[in-house]
Formats: sequence, structure tokens, C-alpha cells
Amino acid sequence: MKNNVECKVDALDLKILSIISKDARIPFRNVAEMCGVSRAAIHLRVQHLIDMGIISGSSYEVDFKRLGYRTCTYIGIRLEKGSMYKETVEHLREIPEVVECCYTTGPYSILVKMYAHDNEELMLLLNGKIQNIPGVVSTETMIVLDGGIKRNLPM
Repeated sequence: MKNNVECKVDALDLKILSIISKDARIPFRNVAEMCGVSRAAIHLRVQHLIDMGIISGSSYEVDFKRLGYRTCTYIGIRLEKGSMYKETVEHLREIPEVVECCYTTGPYSILVKMYAHDNEELMLLLNGKIQNIPGVVSTETMIVLDGGIKRNLPM
């Protein structure tokens, strides 16, 4: 059922989403208590949300700075032609330091989020990899000084 069609959810689904989006490791027993329903109901609802494509997987949030990646950047990429997006994304997929990539409107064709150990490595990644991708006309790099907000939408 995963598609771009808006999915129907009710107040209980939204409450479950609100709880598990803050802590994906919370036991279903606790979610059930907070929602006033059985654990079985929570299991069924979560499975239904997965089946509808509203939620997928679960993950841990990694602090990349603690792993030595001190430079976080957003890179605006201008392409020769917008139609080169898919091939460019395939090249970007081969760069492990690229953690996010979006096709955008505005001055850039693509906006990339990337981590580097330091500015020297950032320069090597930009000059040696990203700017060598066929169709990349130019890049503009914005170094993140501080992350002010990181959250999910409220449910």
C-alpha cells in the first residue's frame, strides 16, 4: 500500500506515532499503558502503520562528532540539466560521507548533507569526488556551525 496517497489514521494512530517517534525502543507494553489499550492493539496498529508505509524501520541516532566527523555541511549542487538528477544521485550514493540528498527547486538542483573529519577532508571530497561527477556545473558549500532544531513533526 506504499504510495504517495495520503493514508487514513485516527487519533490512536497519531498518539502511537507521537510516542514511538520520540523513542523507537520503548516497549509496546509502555505504549499500550500510555494509550489505554492492550499490547496486542499496539502491535496491530504499528504493523498497520508499517504496511501503509507511514513508518519504516527503526534506528539509533548517531553523534558523528563523537566519531571524529567535526565538519557537517550542506552542499548546493547545480547540474548542467535537471534531468541528470538520477545519475548524479547514483554517483553521490558511492560517497559514504553523503548522508542525505534532495532534489530541490531554487538555485540548486540538489541539496546534499555531508560529514567530513575536518575542512581538509571536506575539500578533498568536494574537489576530488562531488565536483568530478558528470553534469555537476558548480557547488556551494555551507558549513553547519550548530544544529539548533532536530525533531519530527508533532502528531
